[in-house]
Amino acid sequence: MTPRTARVLAAAALVAALALSVVPGSGGTPETTCAAAAARDRRVDYGFCVSRLSHHHDSPDADTWGLAKVAADVGIATAGDAVYDINALLAAKPAGGADARARAALEQCKAQYDAAEMAFAEAYDGINRRDYAAGKAEAAEAASLARRCGGAFARAGAPPPPQVARWAEESDKIAVVCAAITDLIK
Repeated sequence: MTPRTARVLAAAALVAALALSVVPGSGGTPETTCAAAAARDRRVDYGFCVSRLSHHHDSPDADTWGLAKVAADVGIATAGDAVYDINALLAAKPAGGADARARAALEQCKAQYDAAEMAFAEAYDGINRRDYAAGKAEAAEAASLARRCGGAFARAGAPPPPQVARWAEESDKIAVVCAAITDLIK
């Protein structure tokens, strides 16, 4: 066996061990749960997952099911932060003039992030009821709503402000994390 083959087999064994260690009712850490989620879904950003989940107050005592709910709760907070930032941007932009289209795009984004916040809340409720399909569907809907914000700016012919673009990316990432961790508890 070549050294490269040995490393690949060792890595595969580690991923399998991590995946098997994250079972319903077990105490998973954000690190092990995010590793298992990343092994299951390559779209999961491991560093982002660990960072966002480990800073949540419910993470230290959460099992896999609890961490799926934490991910949905992080999504709620992310969408809420986006609404806060958008409100600040709207307060700074005059109602008319050259910025009218950008303001209209911001207003559309605010409505979409309000809806995304509710969709993440529905994802949390679905996971809490152990209706995992509904939870995953709502998380996906929340991410879709956040992505539509960029479309509003594209139609306005202006780039989204950097903080608004960042919230869309984070909403998408946490929705992927939420779905991947939910898949681990089935």
